[in-house]
This record gives sequence, structure tokens and C-alpha cells, in this order.
Amino acid sequence: MTYVSGFVLAVPDENREAYRASAEKAWPLFQEYGAISIMENWGDNVPQGKQTDLRRAVDLQDGETVVFSWVVWPDKSASDRCEASMESDERWQEMDMPFDGKRMIFGGFETIFSAEG
Repeated sequence: MTYVSGFVLAVPDENREAYRASAEKAWPLFQEYGAISIMENWGDNVPQGKQTDLRRAVDLQDGETVVFSWVVWPDKSASDRCEASMESDERWQEMDMPFDGKRMIFGGFETIFSAEG
């Protein structure tokens, strides 16, 4: 079954296009390391919760939007290879990061159910 790398981050509103362009530029490199698909999602309905929420998770500031993203891999080993490459493959260092990476939340997830329409 597939494996998913998930990300939640805050992106300054004025960097929306730069973020989209950065994701588009990174996609071929993710593919080279085995990614099956990528999804970048700009927050449209991210409500404030009573105890926890995505806004607090990324310390959202005025003029920023929550972005929710994921990369689908054929398996965990492909994800692990890609993650390790981020320290050794110089092409990752050439990528623009139009957001504060210190406030990015990320993790890897084993798929236990999947369906498509």
C-alpha cells in the first residue's frame, strides 16, 4: 500500500504564486525519487478551533494562509530515500522556500484505506 508525506505550513499571502511555482519546480525532483503524486492546497476554510486547530499549529500570522500538502509514494522506502536526498542532493538546496520552514509541520503516514471516485 502507498505511503504519504504530509505537510501543514503558513505561507505569506503575497507569496502564493511563488509557493505554487516552487512546488511545480520541485515536482520533477520528487518524481525522480519515486513520488506518485503531489497535492498543494491553499487554505480556503480553515476555522479557528476551541482547543486545537491548523492556524495555531503553524502559528498563523496576519497576512498568511494555511497550506496543506502531501506527496504520495509507492512505499515508505521511496519516501525515506527522498528525505535522505534532501541532505545530499544539491538540487534541493536550489529550491525556493517562500515560507518559514520552522513553522512547518510534517510527518509520514502509512496508508490504511484509499478510495477514488
